[in-house]
Amino acid sequence: MHMELPKDPVMLLSVVNTKLRDYYTSLDALCEDMQTEKQKIIDTLKGIDYEYDESRHQFV
Repeated sequence: MHMELPKDPVMLLSVVNTKLRDYYTSLDALCEDMQTEKQKIIDTLKGIDYEYDESRHQFV
C-alpha cells in the first residue's frame, strides 16, 4: 500500500504511531508496506525529539 506520509513531523508522528498501533507488528513492516525508508522516518522524528521504542512499539 503506497501512501504519501505527511511531511510535517508532528503529523508524521501521529500517523506512524497510529498505524503501528492498529496495523503493523513492526516499524520494518510498516516501512516495507508503505514503500518508505525507515531511516527517513527515524531521522524526521528524531528532529522533534522522538525515538522508536521497540518494547513499546511506538515513537516516544
